[in-house]
Amino acid sequence: MRMVHGLDNAVEVLCRDRGLHLDRVPPHVLKKSAEAFGESLTPMQVVERILREVRESGDRALRDLNLKLDGRVLDRIEVPRTVVSGAYDAVSAEVVEALETAAGRVRRFHEATLPKGWLDFAEGYGELVVPLERVGAYVPGGTAPLPSTVLMSVIPAKVAGVKEVMVASPPGETGSPHPAVLVAAGIAGADRVFQIGGAQAIAAMAYGTETVPAVDMICGPGNVFVTLAKKLLYGEVGIDGLYGPTETVVIADETANPTLCAADLLAQAEHDVMATPVLITTSQRVADAVQRELAARVERLDRADIARSALDEQGAIAIVEEMDQALELANRFAPEHMCLMVSEPWRHVGKVKNAGAVFLGEFSHEVLGDYVAGPSHIMPTGGTARFGSGLSVRSFLKFSPVVALDDAASSALAKVASTIARAEGLTGHAEAAEIREELLDAE
Repeated sequence: MRMVHGLDNAVEVLCRDRGLHLDRVPPHVLKKSAEAFGESLTPMQVVERILREVRESGDRALRDLNLKLDGRVLDRIEVPRTVVSGAYDAVSAEVVEALETAAGRVRRFHEATLPKGWLDFAEGYGELVVPLERVGAYVPGGTAPLPSTVLMSVIPAKVAGVKEVMVASPPGETGSPHPAVLVAAGIAGADRVFQIGGAQAIAAMAYGTETVPAVDMICGPGNVFVTLAKKLLYGEVGIDGLYGPTETVVIADETANPTLCAADLLAQAEHDVMATPVLITTSQRVADAVQRELAARVERLDRADIARSALDEQGAIAIVEEMDQALELANRFAPEHMCLMVSEPWRHVGKVKNAGAVFLGEFSHEVLGDYVAGPSHIMPTGGTARFGSGLSVRSFLKFSPVVALDDAASSALAKVASTIARAEGLTGHAEAAEIREELLDAE
């Protein structure tokens, strides 16, 4: 990875072009799109065409697009319940047990965070907390099956009280999503599973087709086409967030273990050639040692080429003078994951302002967050942690304020309301308050 010295230089390298970059697509992907549609199109134009086709032609468009883009005949759109339950036979007992254990922790975490409605009778106000009716969770296929993403999206929605949660995931070699994805859907409590992927899956869940019902909200990560579809459909359907490639910032002081730092950076680098692994350290010795560990350990990975590309293209090691500078740099970068590999991490956690999730110490590592720690691993990326949060039960809830004033409180507030209304020139508002006060006085 490239090495940068000093806070200012690190800010320039890491934060200058920060963002989701939804216009950046590998050339081979653009070539495939051109072949599928018979002309060169930008990613946005591809998604606009897909959305239009699905909106106009429903199931027929889903089948046509699957053949055109993936070269496979989509013989069915919904995965039968018997196929979901039968997937257990294709997955080892060890994997099933691991998914069940992870699901238990994820469920308990989200149950602990569940907001509740309230009412203050003395003040005459409160709040209703109401779950959404139907949610669609998108689970990518890509280069690896992601049963963990099923748990991390379906379980928070179910805990929130969503009546119907659907999963959409692209079909694999068998014609259905990977068996582990189907098993995870069963464990998480998904109500229905659809074997569709890409922007067309997002369109189907937003607009509805003959087979796929329209949902109130779509959640989950995906490639640039999925993300663009979510962006374009925001407002027609609820959207949890826009997610880019994964990213991790490891903050290390002189006490950090270079092997563990390197292992955590590689765990993120192997996700995607666009993944962003970053080390921020106050120690040149640690920086050099991590660099050596990365070079040695990357060769052991099954996805070494992907990890190496991520390290070379997006990876960086920043050496700064002190821990406050390290936290300042990390906050400006606003990463999906911020890992404090420092002595006494609790001393510094209060300085974290912008992070999707925070991991304290060498053994509360980010890989546990990916699978089993408890919080959803669907987190803001591309600097959106400056204003966004990870997926949670709150993502699937609506908060409606309630006003329930008694006559005395209403009368006491009416003068305030009418005064402000007349100052705004809204006499109808003022009279609606004043007429009630007159009625109460008459009584």
